[in-house]
Amino acid sequence: MERGMTAVMKDAIGIVSASTAGFHLSLDMDYVDPHEAPGVGTPVRGGGTYREAHLAMELICDSGKMLSMEVVEVNPVIDEVNRTADLGVELIMSALGKRIL
Repeated sequence: MERGMTAVMKDAIGIVSASTAGFHLSLDMDYVDPHEAPGVGTPVRGGGTYREAHLAMELICDSGKMLSMEVVEVNPVIDEVNRTADLGVELIMSALGKRIL
């Protein structure tokens, strides 16, 4: 059954927020499709799209429950003109309140 990014993220945020002050987000850039994020340690076709990644970060921001965040798995040696690093910065901004969608 397909539920969509919004429903899945809201459920996940609810689970990790239950009876806590909030949560830490570890954003693994391997999650994003290598077409969008080529400079990662383990590129796997079929990952999240640009829009899905931003939507997930915007939903996290909207929750008001994120206490800390890190971005991992950016490999500048294999990145293409900093595309992955730039996307990582964009996703951080979305998680902190910048809107693109």
